[in-house]
Amino acid sequence: MAAVRRATGEDAPFLRQVLAIAADWRPDAQVRAIADVMADPALGHYVAGWPASGDVGFVVDDDGPVGAAWWRFFTEQDPGFGFVNAATPEISIGVTPDCRRRGFGTALLEGLVDEARQLTIPALSLSVEADNPARSLYQRLGFVILDCSVGSLTMILKLTD
Repeated sequence: MAAVRRATGEDAPFLRQVLAIAADWRPDAQVRAIADVMADPALGHYVAGWPASGDVGFVVDDDGPVGAAWWRFFTEQDPGFGFVNAATPEISIGVTPDCRRRGFGTALLEGLVDEARQLTIPALSLSVEADNPARSLYQRLGFVILDCSVGSLTMILKLTD
């Protein structure tokens, strides 16, 4: 039976694996080595030093970890792909290919949204390629397109007025 739990420092290796899966999400794509993903500063900063102050994440276990979602706060000097502002954490999410379409992504995102509401965080953001099927999940949960550039969408979920 699958269970969602809070991510800890011990989950950092799995978060790096999920980052590689998310970066190379296309079914025909070869997932890069974790070391290669982490060596790319534009990607590596999503999990380097996990957990840093303000980081929140969840892992779904189904006879071992099969997916994770987390947020991180970025700055204008070191923005993520879905950066909105320094007060809005950006979400990263990924589920192993063999465990997709089983509701794990929904459960992970709902955990983050619930946590953000409890912490009175005004919004969450993310970046997704326009043709990524996960886009429909984000839209179903209330994320809306804020910006579009070179095939990538920045989406936001406002949690307060």
